[in-house]
Amino acid sequence: MDSTRPELQQADSIELKSNPDPRESTLKLNVPNLGEDVAQSQPDGPKGERKAKTFWLVLASLVVSIFIVTLEATAVGNVLPTIASDLHIAQFIWIGTTYQLASTAWLPLGGGLAQIFGRRPVMLASLVVFAVGGAVSGAANGEAMLFTGRTIQGLGAGGVYTLSSIILSDLVPLRERGIYNGLLGLAWTAAAGIAPVVGGALAQTGQWRWLFYMTIPIAGFSATLVLFFVRLPTPPGNLRSKLEQIDWIGNFTVMGSSTAIVIAMTWGGVLYPWSAARVLVPLILGFVGLAAFLLYEALWAKYPLVPISLLRNRTTLSGYIQTLVLSIPTQGLVYYLPVYYQACKNASPIASGVDLFGTAFTIAPMSVVSGVIITVTKKYRPPIWFGWGLVLIGHGLLSTLHADTSRAKSIGYQIILGSGIGLVYSSIYFPVLAPLPVSSNAPALALYMFLRTFSQARPHTIGGSVLQNQLVKHLPVAFTSQFPAGTELAYAAIPTISSLPRPLQVEVQNAFATSLDVVWRVQLIISAVGMLASLFMRSLPLHTETDRKWDATAATDQ
Repeated sequence: MDSTRPELQQADSIELKSNPDPRESTLKLNVPNLGEDVAQSQPDGPKGERKAKTFWLVLASLVVSIFIVTLEATAVGNVLPTIASDLHIAQFIWIGTTYQLASTAWLPLGGGLAQIFGRRPVMLASLVVFAVGGAVSGAANGEAMLFTGRTIQGLGAGGVYTLSSIILSDLVPLRERGIYNGLLGLAWTAAAGIAPVVGGALAQTGQWRWLFYMTIPIAGFSATLVLFFVRLPTPPGNLRSKLEQIDWIGNFTVMGSSTAIVIAMTWGGVLYPWSAARVLVPLILGFVGLAAFLLYEALWAKYPLVPISLLRNRTTLSGYIQTLVLSIPTQGLVYYLPVYYQACKNASPIASGVDLFGTAFTIAPMSVVSGVIITVTKKYRPPIWFGWGLVLIGHGLLSTLHADTSRAKSIGYQIILGSGIGLVYSSIYFPVLAPLPVSSNAPALALYMFLRTFSQARPHTIGGSVLQNQLVKHLPVAFTSQFPAGTELAYAAIPTISSLPRPLQVEVQNAFATSLDVVWRVQLIISAVGMLASLFMRSLPLHTETDRKWDATAATDQ
């Protein structure tokens, strides 16, 4: 998909040439098998120079973009009951799922378009699309219009996430990137942390539409910075030649397959039994489609969307597996702790958001701490291992919560889990990129963001399915009989709990606590997979240079 892509396909070996002066050592790639020895050949290089003012403006545009996209996406969880009530939406899990589907589907294509058309045009287009989706969602008068707006927003968000990481990789060598990547992580985690409060406040005042409207001016501000200060090169070539470089078959295959899987996971155990054909057929077709996609990319794609060589070393593969896993407990924490506080503690949407500060004020700073640690020590494995350990402990503690557990304990458990997530969140980026040549940054990061976003749909499906099934099992029939069949009990029931007679209220709250215990245990098992995958990483040197094709010197030279 770029000038290096034919070389990636035709080459068959890696040739290293070393000069006596280590500062003049070179790395000649005839192919990338993209093995781990590539990273070991990197010279130390000079230390990072003082950054120009333009660099900080570009970085600000990336931070603001990540912040607003994450804030809007996460705050929706707290306003779901209000939106569903106002617009009479029964299956409001689709408010989040349509967004995730669109975001996930766009990510691989967004990375490819950035290679073909350049970083700035694709980033600008993503911000404009995101703002348009916000306008449509804010003006929605029914579920069809809302789902359309959320889909448009998801497309824009997918582009913002991918391009932010790619642009940063063009500006800063991997060895210096820890702190700056930590700042992007800080933007994400800070937004995710305050989002429940913002969403709760808008829900309580009946102003949920402003959650979508506020994205328009902020996205516009970020787009202005991108327009004037991101000066990365634009690849040459006419429109036809560029369109011919897009892996259309690969894109449509991965879009269709991921959509089928998310739909099956959304329906399973909620609308239909897991054994129903309406669940099994799309689930099986989705996984078969993903297998076919990988086979096509490996054997026939002229400009592969995902060069299969990215997966040929254990360190990068370990990073990808951890990326896929980490989003599940991260999003699950943000989505289901408010359920605990609102159902078991009768907390208002705003109060439940404040109760999540234990998460917000640990994930965000710990993601920066991990970036600083990696920048100083040049080692990424210790913060990852320690972080996964805290994630496992935190989930184990959350599974002990009861309806009458003190708030102090629940917040303390959050702090442990949030610290672990923060350490891992900004660290798993490095084992993905360390073994690869810098020319592979864009496709590697596109796949990295695809896996992260794809797995973010799982908390709404896996967690939602587990919670729904457990609530059906544990809630008293005298309570559930008031809801139509197929109603998602987690959100539909919460507004009615505080008005129940005390004995029934206690019974319902205990049922919620017991059901959420199972959710935390499932997330503990999933997190253990991430910890296991981390054991296969090798400790490799970090790159000291950026991709010269995307010479960023001019972009931040003033």
